[in-house]
Amino acid sequence: MSNPPQQAFPRILASSEGRLWTALDAAFLHIPRGKAEVTGRANHVLGMHVGRPVSADCRVGDRRIKGLQKPGDMDFIPAGVDGCWEDDADCQILRIGLKQSLMAQTAEDLGQDMATVRLAPQLQMRDPGIEAILWAIKADLDAPTPAEPLYIDHLAHALAVRLLTMASPLPASQQAGEPRLPPHELSHLIDFIAANLDRRLTLADLAMVAGLSVTRLKVLFRNSTGMPVHHYVMRRRADHARSLLATTTMPASEIALAAGFAHQSHMASTMRRFFGLAPHDIDRPKNTIGPNLRRSA
Repeated sequence: MSNPPQQAFPRILASSEGRLWTALDAAFLHIPRGKAEVTGRANHVLGMHVGRPVSADCRVGDRRIKGLQKPGDMDFIPAGVDGCWEDDADCQILRIGLKQSLMAQTAEDLGQDMATVRLAPQLQMRDPGIEAILWAIKADLDAPTPAEPLYIDHLAHALAVRLLTMASPLPASQQAGEPRLPPHELSHLIDFIAANLDRRLTLADLAMVAGLSVTRLKVLFRNSTGMPVHHYVMRRRADHARSLLATTTMPASEIALAAGFAHQSHMASTMRRFFGLAPHDIDRPKNTIGPNLRRSA
């Protein structure tokens, strides 16, 4: 009997954290050989293969492709959709996260309604326009002095326009869809959660911010993000804790409190559930500050 493939946890080589980007986030990742699974995110994700080709088995939603992953090959994962990649060698990926609010605003600018648009998963797609935008974003990540955030906003808008032109309309029978939070209200609520991870958040608090009843919030939030409110908040806490562990020398006990966990053991159990790793699995910086993550989602 063959052994199951080893879980691959990316290492962050560069990221947009701290660059004041508002429309998108970016990370340049080194992914070891093996199987990497990603749970559905609140943002749309676009990944571009960089570096030497690798043989890959890729699955996003109900789509699956096996073949050679070459530089410039791109995968698009809509918000809330899970993905899994199994590579036969180490590889490097530029990962871009696009806010749903950006896509909705861009669609409105184009005279479209996101409720009538289907953003489907794409695997190993090629598009010269999108590729050029992603290389420009990577160049800014590599630059010692970052460009003005306005330049990144311009690239993000161009990226959203291109993705929307590739989207297909939903069948008329599906266009009504399930009720969701308006993009600007979802963005406001997500920003509030991110700014208050270090405090106790309740459904009543979040419902008040959204101007909704708790019951209505639970329904609209799940429809909008693909995950329950509690699941989303705990995922954000785990992401924040992982980032602090990888980029600061704060004691783990202090990081747990800063990320909103009751205690260090609570942080550890949550990270294991979401990422399959414990805090001690993350390479901590010593004398320098910088992302040096051995394992990630």
